[in-house]
Amino acid sequence: MIYGYARVSTEAQDLAYQLDKLEKAGCERIFHEKRSGKSTNDRPELAALLEALKPGDSLLATASDRVARAPLDLLNILNRVKDAGAGLRLLDEPFIDTTSEMADLIVFLVGWAARWQRRRILENTAHGREMAKQRGVRFGRPPKLGPEDRQRVAEYYAQGQTRCDIAQAFGVSQTTITRVLAR
Repeated sequence: MIYGYARVSTEAQDLAYQLDKLEKAGCERIFHEKRSGKSTNDRPELAALLEALKPGDSLLATASDRVARAPLDLLNILNRVKDAGAGLRLLDEPFIDTTSEMADLIVFLVGWAARWQRRRILENTAHGREMAKQRGVRFGRPPKLGPEDRQRVAEYYAQGQTRCDIAQAFGVSQTTITRVLAR
């Protein structure tokens, strides 16, 4: 079976070019949707298509950005297609063709691109976090008790009140009181 997949991001955009190209390429059934490509989880037609794939089937699309926006998403989709025993061909990007003898190389290259992209995201995130720390930004949840409350907790404990009573007085857990006292 030859399946097609067409996608545009908004209702205002037109699927005509993709549908025409997929029909001319011999697609027997075309799944199409007007949804953002940002997330593969929010595309029911793509999910249905991936579930329908059987060994020997082909999935055709016009370009990689119609299937997935990020290399990591494309790699995950390629793996699902491969696990189903099917192949993926992109009509406007003939170098992406897992039905050819170069299939393993294609999957490797897309996987490498996904890994490289992920590493860049992690580096950028770490850099941004470091810059924020230098500006004095604090990360994590705000403390449940401010400096004055923490001082009062220590005073109450020194006066012999139990952790349970102190926790009830401040409306926090005993674990929070234990942490305050450990400082």
